[in-house]
Amino acid sequence: MAYLGALFWLFGVVAFGAIIPIVPTGAAVSGAAALAFHEHHPVTIVLVIAFGAAGAYCGDLVMYGMCRLGGEQLARRLRWLRDEEHLAAVKVRLEKSQVPVLLVSRLIPGGRVPVLLAAAFVGLSWRTFIIANLPACALWATVYAGIGVAGGSIFPRPWEGVVAAVILILLVNQTVSWITKRREARAAASPAGASHSDASHSDASPSEA
Repeated sequence: MAYLGALFWLFGVVAFGAIIPIVPTGAAVSGAAALAFHEHHPVTIVLVIAFGAAGAYCGDLVMYGMCRLGGEQLARRLRWLRDEEHLAAVKVRLEKSQVPVLLVSRLIPGGRVPVLLAAAFVGLSWRTFIIANLPACALWATVYAGIGVAGGSIFPRPWEGVVAAVILILLVNQTVSWITKRREARAAASPAGASHSDASHSDASPSEA
């Protein structure tokens, strides 16, 4: 009964973190999986994945519904919408390939919220979102539970596995975020550099003639 209560607590934490993206939901799933690993019952790890995925899925549905009803004004008020230029790029990607973008968005740190907002603002149908978000949440919970199991298998004490899993997630998230920002900065600088070069060339051509 106590473990069932812990699973419902995990569900609530992940669902809340999906709506208010300040809670490290991935760390919560990994920590629960690390503890479940030391129980020596594979079923408990499956339950952690199931409850974590269900919490993520329900939280995403609530956030998506709020964005569909409230639009960009509500997203700005709740501080979900911060980078409109990045959101515009996500809208273009989402219009080209809906399901793959939704599937990958949860695995990229900071990628879920822009994709979810873009899906709501471009009017992605409820049916498409409901179906596409199922495997996305399941894959996300499985990956983070796998990190927790890895941490639990390395360290003999449960709390050590939890700490190791949380630290690993934070390191991965920071690394991926840093790489993503570098790529976006390069992508933003390239067109500017090309335009500047073209402008210089056009200015120089009359004098050469």
